[in-house]
Parts: sequence; structure tokens; C-alpha cells
Amino acid sequence: MPIPVKSLKAQQHQFANPAFQLEVLQHAGTEEGDFPLFGAKLQQHQLYPLRPTGTTILQVNVGKMCNQTCRHCHVDAGPDRKEIMTRDTMQLCLDALAKSPQLTTVDLTGGAPEMNPDFRWFVEQLSAMGRQVIVRCNLTIILANPKYHDLPEFFKAHQVQVVSSLPYFSASRTDAQRGDGVFEKSIKALQMLNQVGYGQEGSGLELNLVYNPSGAFLPAGQKSLEGEFKRRLKSGYDIEFNNLFCITNLPISRYLDYLVESGNYSSYMEKLVTAFNPVAAVNVMCRNTISVGWDGALYDCDFNQMLELKVQPGTPQHIRDFDLDQLDRRQIVLDQHCYGCTAGAGSSCGGSTT
Repeated sequence: MPIPVKSLKAQQHQFANPAFQLEVLQHAGTEEGDFPLFGAKLQQHQLYPLRPTGTTILQVNVGKMCNQTCRHCHVDAGPDRKEIMTRDTMQLCLDALAKSPQLTTVDLTGGAPEMNPDFRWFVEQLSAMGRQVIVRCNLTIILANPKYHDLPEFFKAHQVQVVSSLPYFSASRTDAQRGDGVFEKSIKALQMLNQVGYGQEGSGLELNLVYNPSGAFLPAGQKSLEGEFKRRLKSGYDIEFNNLFCITNLPISRYLDYLVESGNYSSYMEKLVTAFNPVAAVNVMCRNTISVGWDGALYDCDFNQMLELKVQPGTPQHIRDFDLDQLDRRQIVLDQHCYGCTAGAGSSCGGSTT
């Protein structure tokens, strides 16, 4: 399947419609019948309803604009996406944080979050509040334009934890998933981050990489794969990093399109359902994270955000009404894509959960 030139939204593709995606997910099955509902699976293990264990992370999507259009992107991000969080909405996030000291970490996502014109201002404000800031950086943005070349120094100045996507330690597999030349640019960006101290022992500057499978299969063991990544990147490019996060591809947006187009949809869903792990279900990220959309709407996780599944009705629906006490009592909204976070060793924005 080729790298898309335009987002699904720009193509007016059926999988750009969250309601259509949910309809497909809810009618997945084999010849023997539909897969069990995710909520029913949790019920079998006395985990339903699923509720927060105490929210400590505010994950903020600051916009869907990106300099890349990757094959498996669940955000359907790209250069043609114009949804961008305004400074006013960022201020509402800051206001929510000011009255919620339990929220110690702010995880900035996109798109390429650095493309938001108020990105640096937001990071500066968050840093001044004493919050740990995580930026999910696609690496190539650092080289995309001279105005981004100093991002490694900016990240260092604010002690930002950098989490970077690198599908593999070879050019062929990385470029097949993210576009021609992405691997070479990613390596250069990682070297730039290393040069200012990221990933270096004792620097306090954390650099983590994200691996997600290139096809219709679950990720390998995180620890063994991390060791292989470290060996290959060190020997081939003198690159060092802290941790590798293995993330399962969830059947959403472009990856869902890929599964259907390639004829792998039912078999992949069967893999996820069969690999359900109740221990992973206990530790899913939606239990300690609240997701904020570019427009300020609130969601249980980034994946629910892309399917437009807001937090439970009756709890605050927008960052302007943020009330952590209420939100920590909510019932988490579930659907069939949630199997992706509970398969095998589990999956979260911080990698495996078991």
C-alpha cells in the first residue's frame, strides 16, 4: 500500500468519517460470528465498568497539521490538515492545570505539535508551572525548515522529554511506513538531539523512541526489541536513547483503511481479541490520562479522540469546564478498538503496560 499523498479527509474517504469507522469496528467478526464486545470481555474479568485510578497526565493534541503523511497514522494528520489549537484554548489548558496539581505531566501531540504557531509559548508556560512536558516529535520536523533547526536546544532549555517515532532501524522499513527519505532525516535529527545531551547517561534529558509494526501483526517483546534497536543505532550511527516504546497499531483511520484494503482486517481483529490480557486491561492509559482535542473537547484517550468518542455524558465535555474530581469518577467510554491496548503485553503511549 503506497504512502498517501493526501489525508483521508482531503480525499473525502469513507474512513475519514469516525461514525463509519465505528460501524466497521462494531461489525467485525469471523465466520463463527461477531467478536465479543470489549465491555463484555472486561465484565468477564470483573473490570467493568472501567474507571480512572487517578489522573496524572493531561495529553493535549495541539493540531492535526503535520509535515508527513504516514501510512498508519491514526490521527489522519498531514500538511493539508488545518485544525490547530488556538492560544486561547491553550490558556484554558493552563487554567485547568493551575487548579489540578495532581496533573504533573503534560503530553503534547499532533500532527507535528511543533507546527502549531503557539507551540513554544505553550511549552514555556508549562515549564514555568513546573510540569513535566513530553513532546511527541516525528524527528523530520527538526530538519523540515530552518525555523525548527534549534528545537533540540529549545527542548533542552525546558527539560522536555522527547518521544520520537522511528518505525525501525533500517531505511527500507521506516521509509515504507513514513515516506521516502524519512529514515535518513530521522537519523540526522537523533544525532542533533544526542549532540545537545539527549539520551546521554547522566544528562537528565530523556529521549525515547516509538516502534509500531509495519504490517498486520502485534509488536515483538519490548525489552528484546529495545536491545536490538540500541545495538543497531549505536553501531551504525552512534545514536543513543533511553527507552523504546512498543505500540500496537489500533484499527483506526489510515491503519483501518490499510487493514481493509489489504484483506487483513478480520484476521487482525481476531489477533487482538485472542491476545486479550486482563493484566494489560488493568493498566490501560485511559485510567491515568485525560486527552484534550485541538478544539478543547475532552476524551478518555487519543484514540477515542480520533473516533470522536467524548468522555461520559454528564461529566465536563470541554477544557473550559475542567473538573478533575468529576472526571476521576467517570466511566471510561469503550468500543472495539480498545482491544488494541489490551492485547499481549498491552499498549499505551508509554509502550507496553505489563
